[in-house]
Amino acid sequence: MRAALRNRESGALHRETRLMKIPRPFVAPVAAVLALLVAVAAEPVRTLLAAPPDPPHVLWKMLRGLNYKTGDKSAELKEIDGKIVKIPGFMVPLEDESEDVTEFLLVPYQGACVHTPPPPPNQIVEVMMEGGKKTKLSFWDPVWVRGKLEIQTVKSPYGDVSYKLTGMGIDPYKD
Repeated sequence: MRAALRNRESGALHRETRLMKIPRPFVAPVAAVLALLVAVAAEPVRTLLAAPPDPPHVLWKMLRGLNYKTGDKSAELKEIDGKIVKIPGFMVPLEDESEDVTEFLLVPYQGACVHTPPPPPNQIVEVMMEGGKKTKLSFWDPVWVRGKLEIQTVKSPYGDVSYKLTGMGIDPYKD
């Protein structure tokens, strides 16, 4: 090595370096294999870092597909029963005088209340937050509620409700 460094002027170092180079015909295939190895190694990391897919959005029109008098369900409703979904709506608290709640009713329009003529049962979702987790009450602003939806009639002191949702999260409503 010392000799190579001493002979820098004479080109001896350059000859030594050329011995470590990949011959020109092999450069493209070797680069392609290295790029493939990097891509394959990076895929599990990308998968781990990716955000979970957004659950299907269930709109109130679809929820009207339940005949609450007969129990008949549309094919769309049968498909989402027991699945994790995302539903937009307005929160109606069931716990008095609290800003943080563990359960509430989700309704399609602001001001729907159980004290005035309420929406029909197929337009009310009873939400119980998973594990008794408290969530901030948003009475005036619409929200997206994410959770497992079950089609079942729930009798409550506030009236009949056709849907039960185990709430996993709440986000501000955005189109």
